[in-house]
Order: sequence, then C-alpha cells, then structure tokens
Amino acid sequence: MSGDIFYATAAMGKAVTGRALVAKDGFSARYDLDRIRGVFSRPDHKLAGENYRDRILVLDAAKGGVATAWMLYEMAARHVVPSALVLNVVNPIMVQGAALAGLTLISGFDRDITLAVANGAQVEIDPNAERPFLRVVG
Repeated sequence: MSGDIFYATAAMGKAVTGRALVAKDGFSARYDLDRIRGVFSRPDHKLAGENYRDRILVLDAAKGGVATAWMLYEMAARHVVPSALVLNVVNPIMVQGAALAGLTLISGFDRDITLAVANGAQVEIDPNAERPFLRVVG
C-alpha cells in the first residue's frame, strides 16, 4: 500500500527508486537468469520470462555460491542488472557479489517482504538512512 515503510537490518549501496518485480521465490544469478537478454529464464521460477533489467527485485532468499557473485559483476559490467536486490534472507556470497557489482542490496525485514510489496509497485530504497528502509511510493 502506498506510503508503507519497511525497515531493514542490513543494507548497502545507493538510494534507488523504481518498479518492483516481486515473487515468493529465491534468487540465483547463475541458475535463474538469462544474463544476456535480461530475463528470468528458469522455467519453474515464478518470474520466468519477466525482464529484470532496471527493476527492483523483491524475492525471498539468496541462492547460490561463488559463481553468483561473479555473475552479478559480469551483469553490471554489461549494464544488464536490476536496480536493486530486496531479499528476505541473504547469504555472504550474495552480499559479496552485490558489493563487487555495485548493486544496492537490502534485507532483514520484520515481515515477509514478498507479501508486503505488490508486484509492479513503485518503491524507494534508502540503504544509507539511519534505519535502512523500503518505502512504497505508488
């Protein structure tokens, strides 16, 4: 709902605003994405066929190992990346990958963020606020 603010316990990157692409599913840069076309390509992913480029991804949990970190970096080098990653749960590899790629990442909410934010909502993220947050703005 517009105006709702959700505070996070972990965040990094720059403030961003954009359209949310939301699903109750995990995220692996290696296995879930066509990193050339900029779409979710794993057939059984809830966002299969959806374009993630310049969208704010709101997903359940980070998946993957070291390859995911390198994939995020490679995606950023080609400018085929989401604007930000918003995850209920992250792992150290996803944090390293987002840092390496220069991506905004926010996590650690007091509720399931995939249920709190509507797909297609306009959201604002400020990872550098005193209390990092995601705000639904439209």
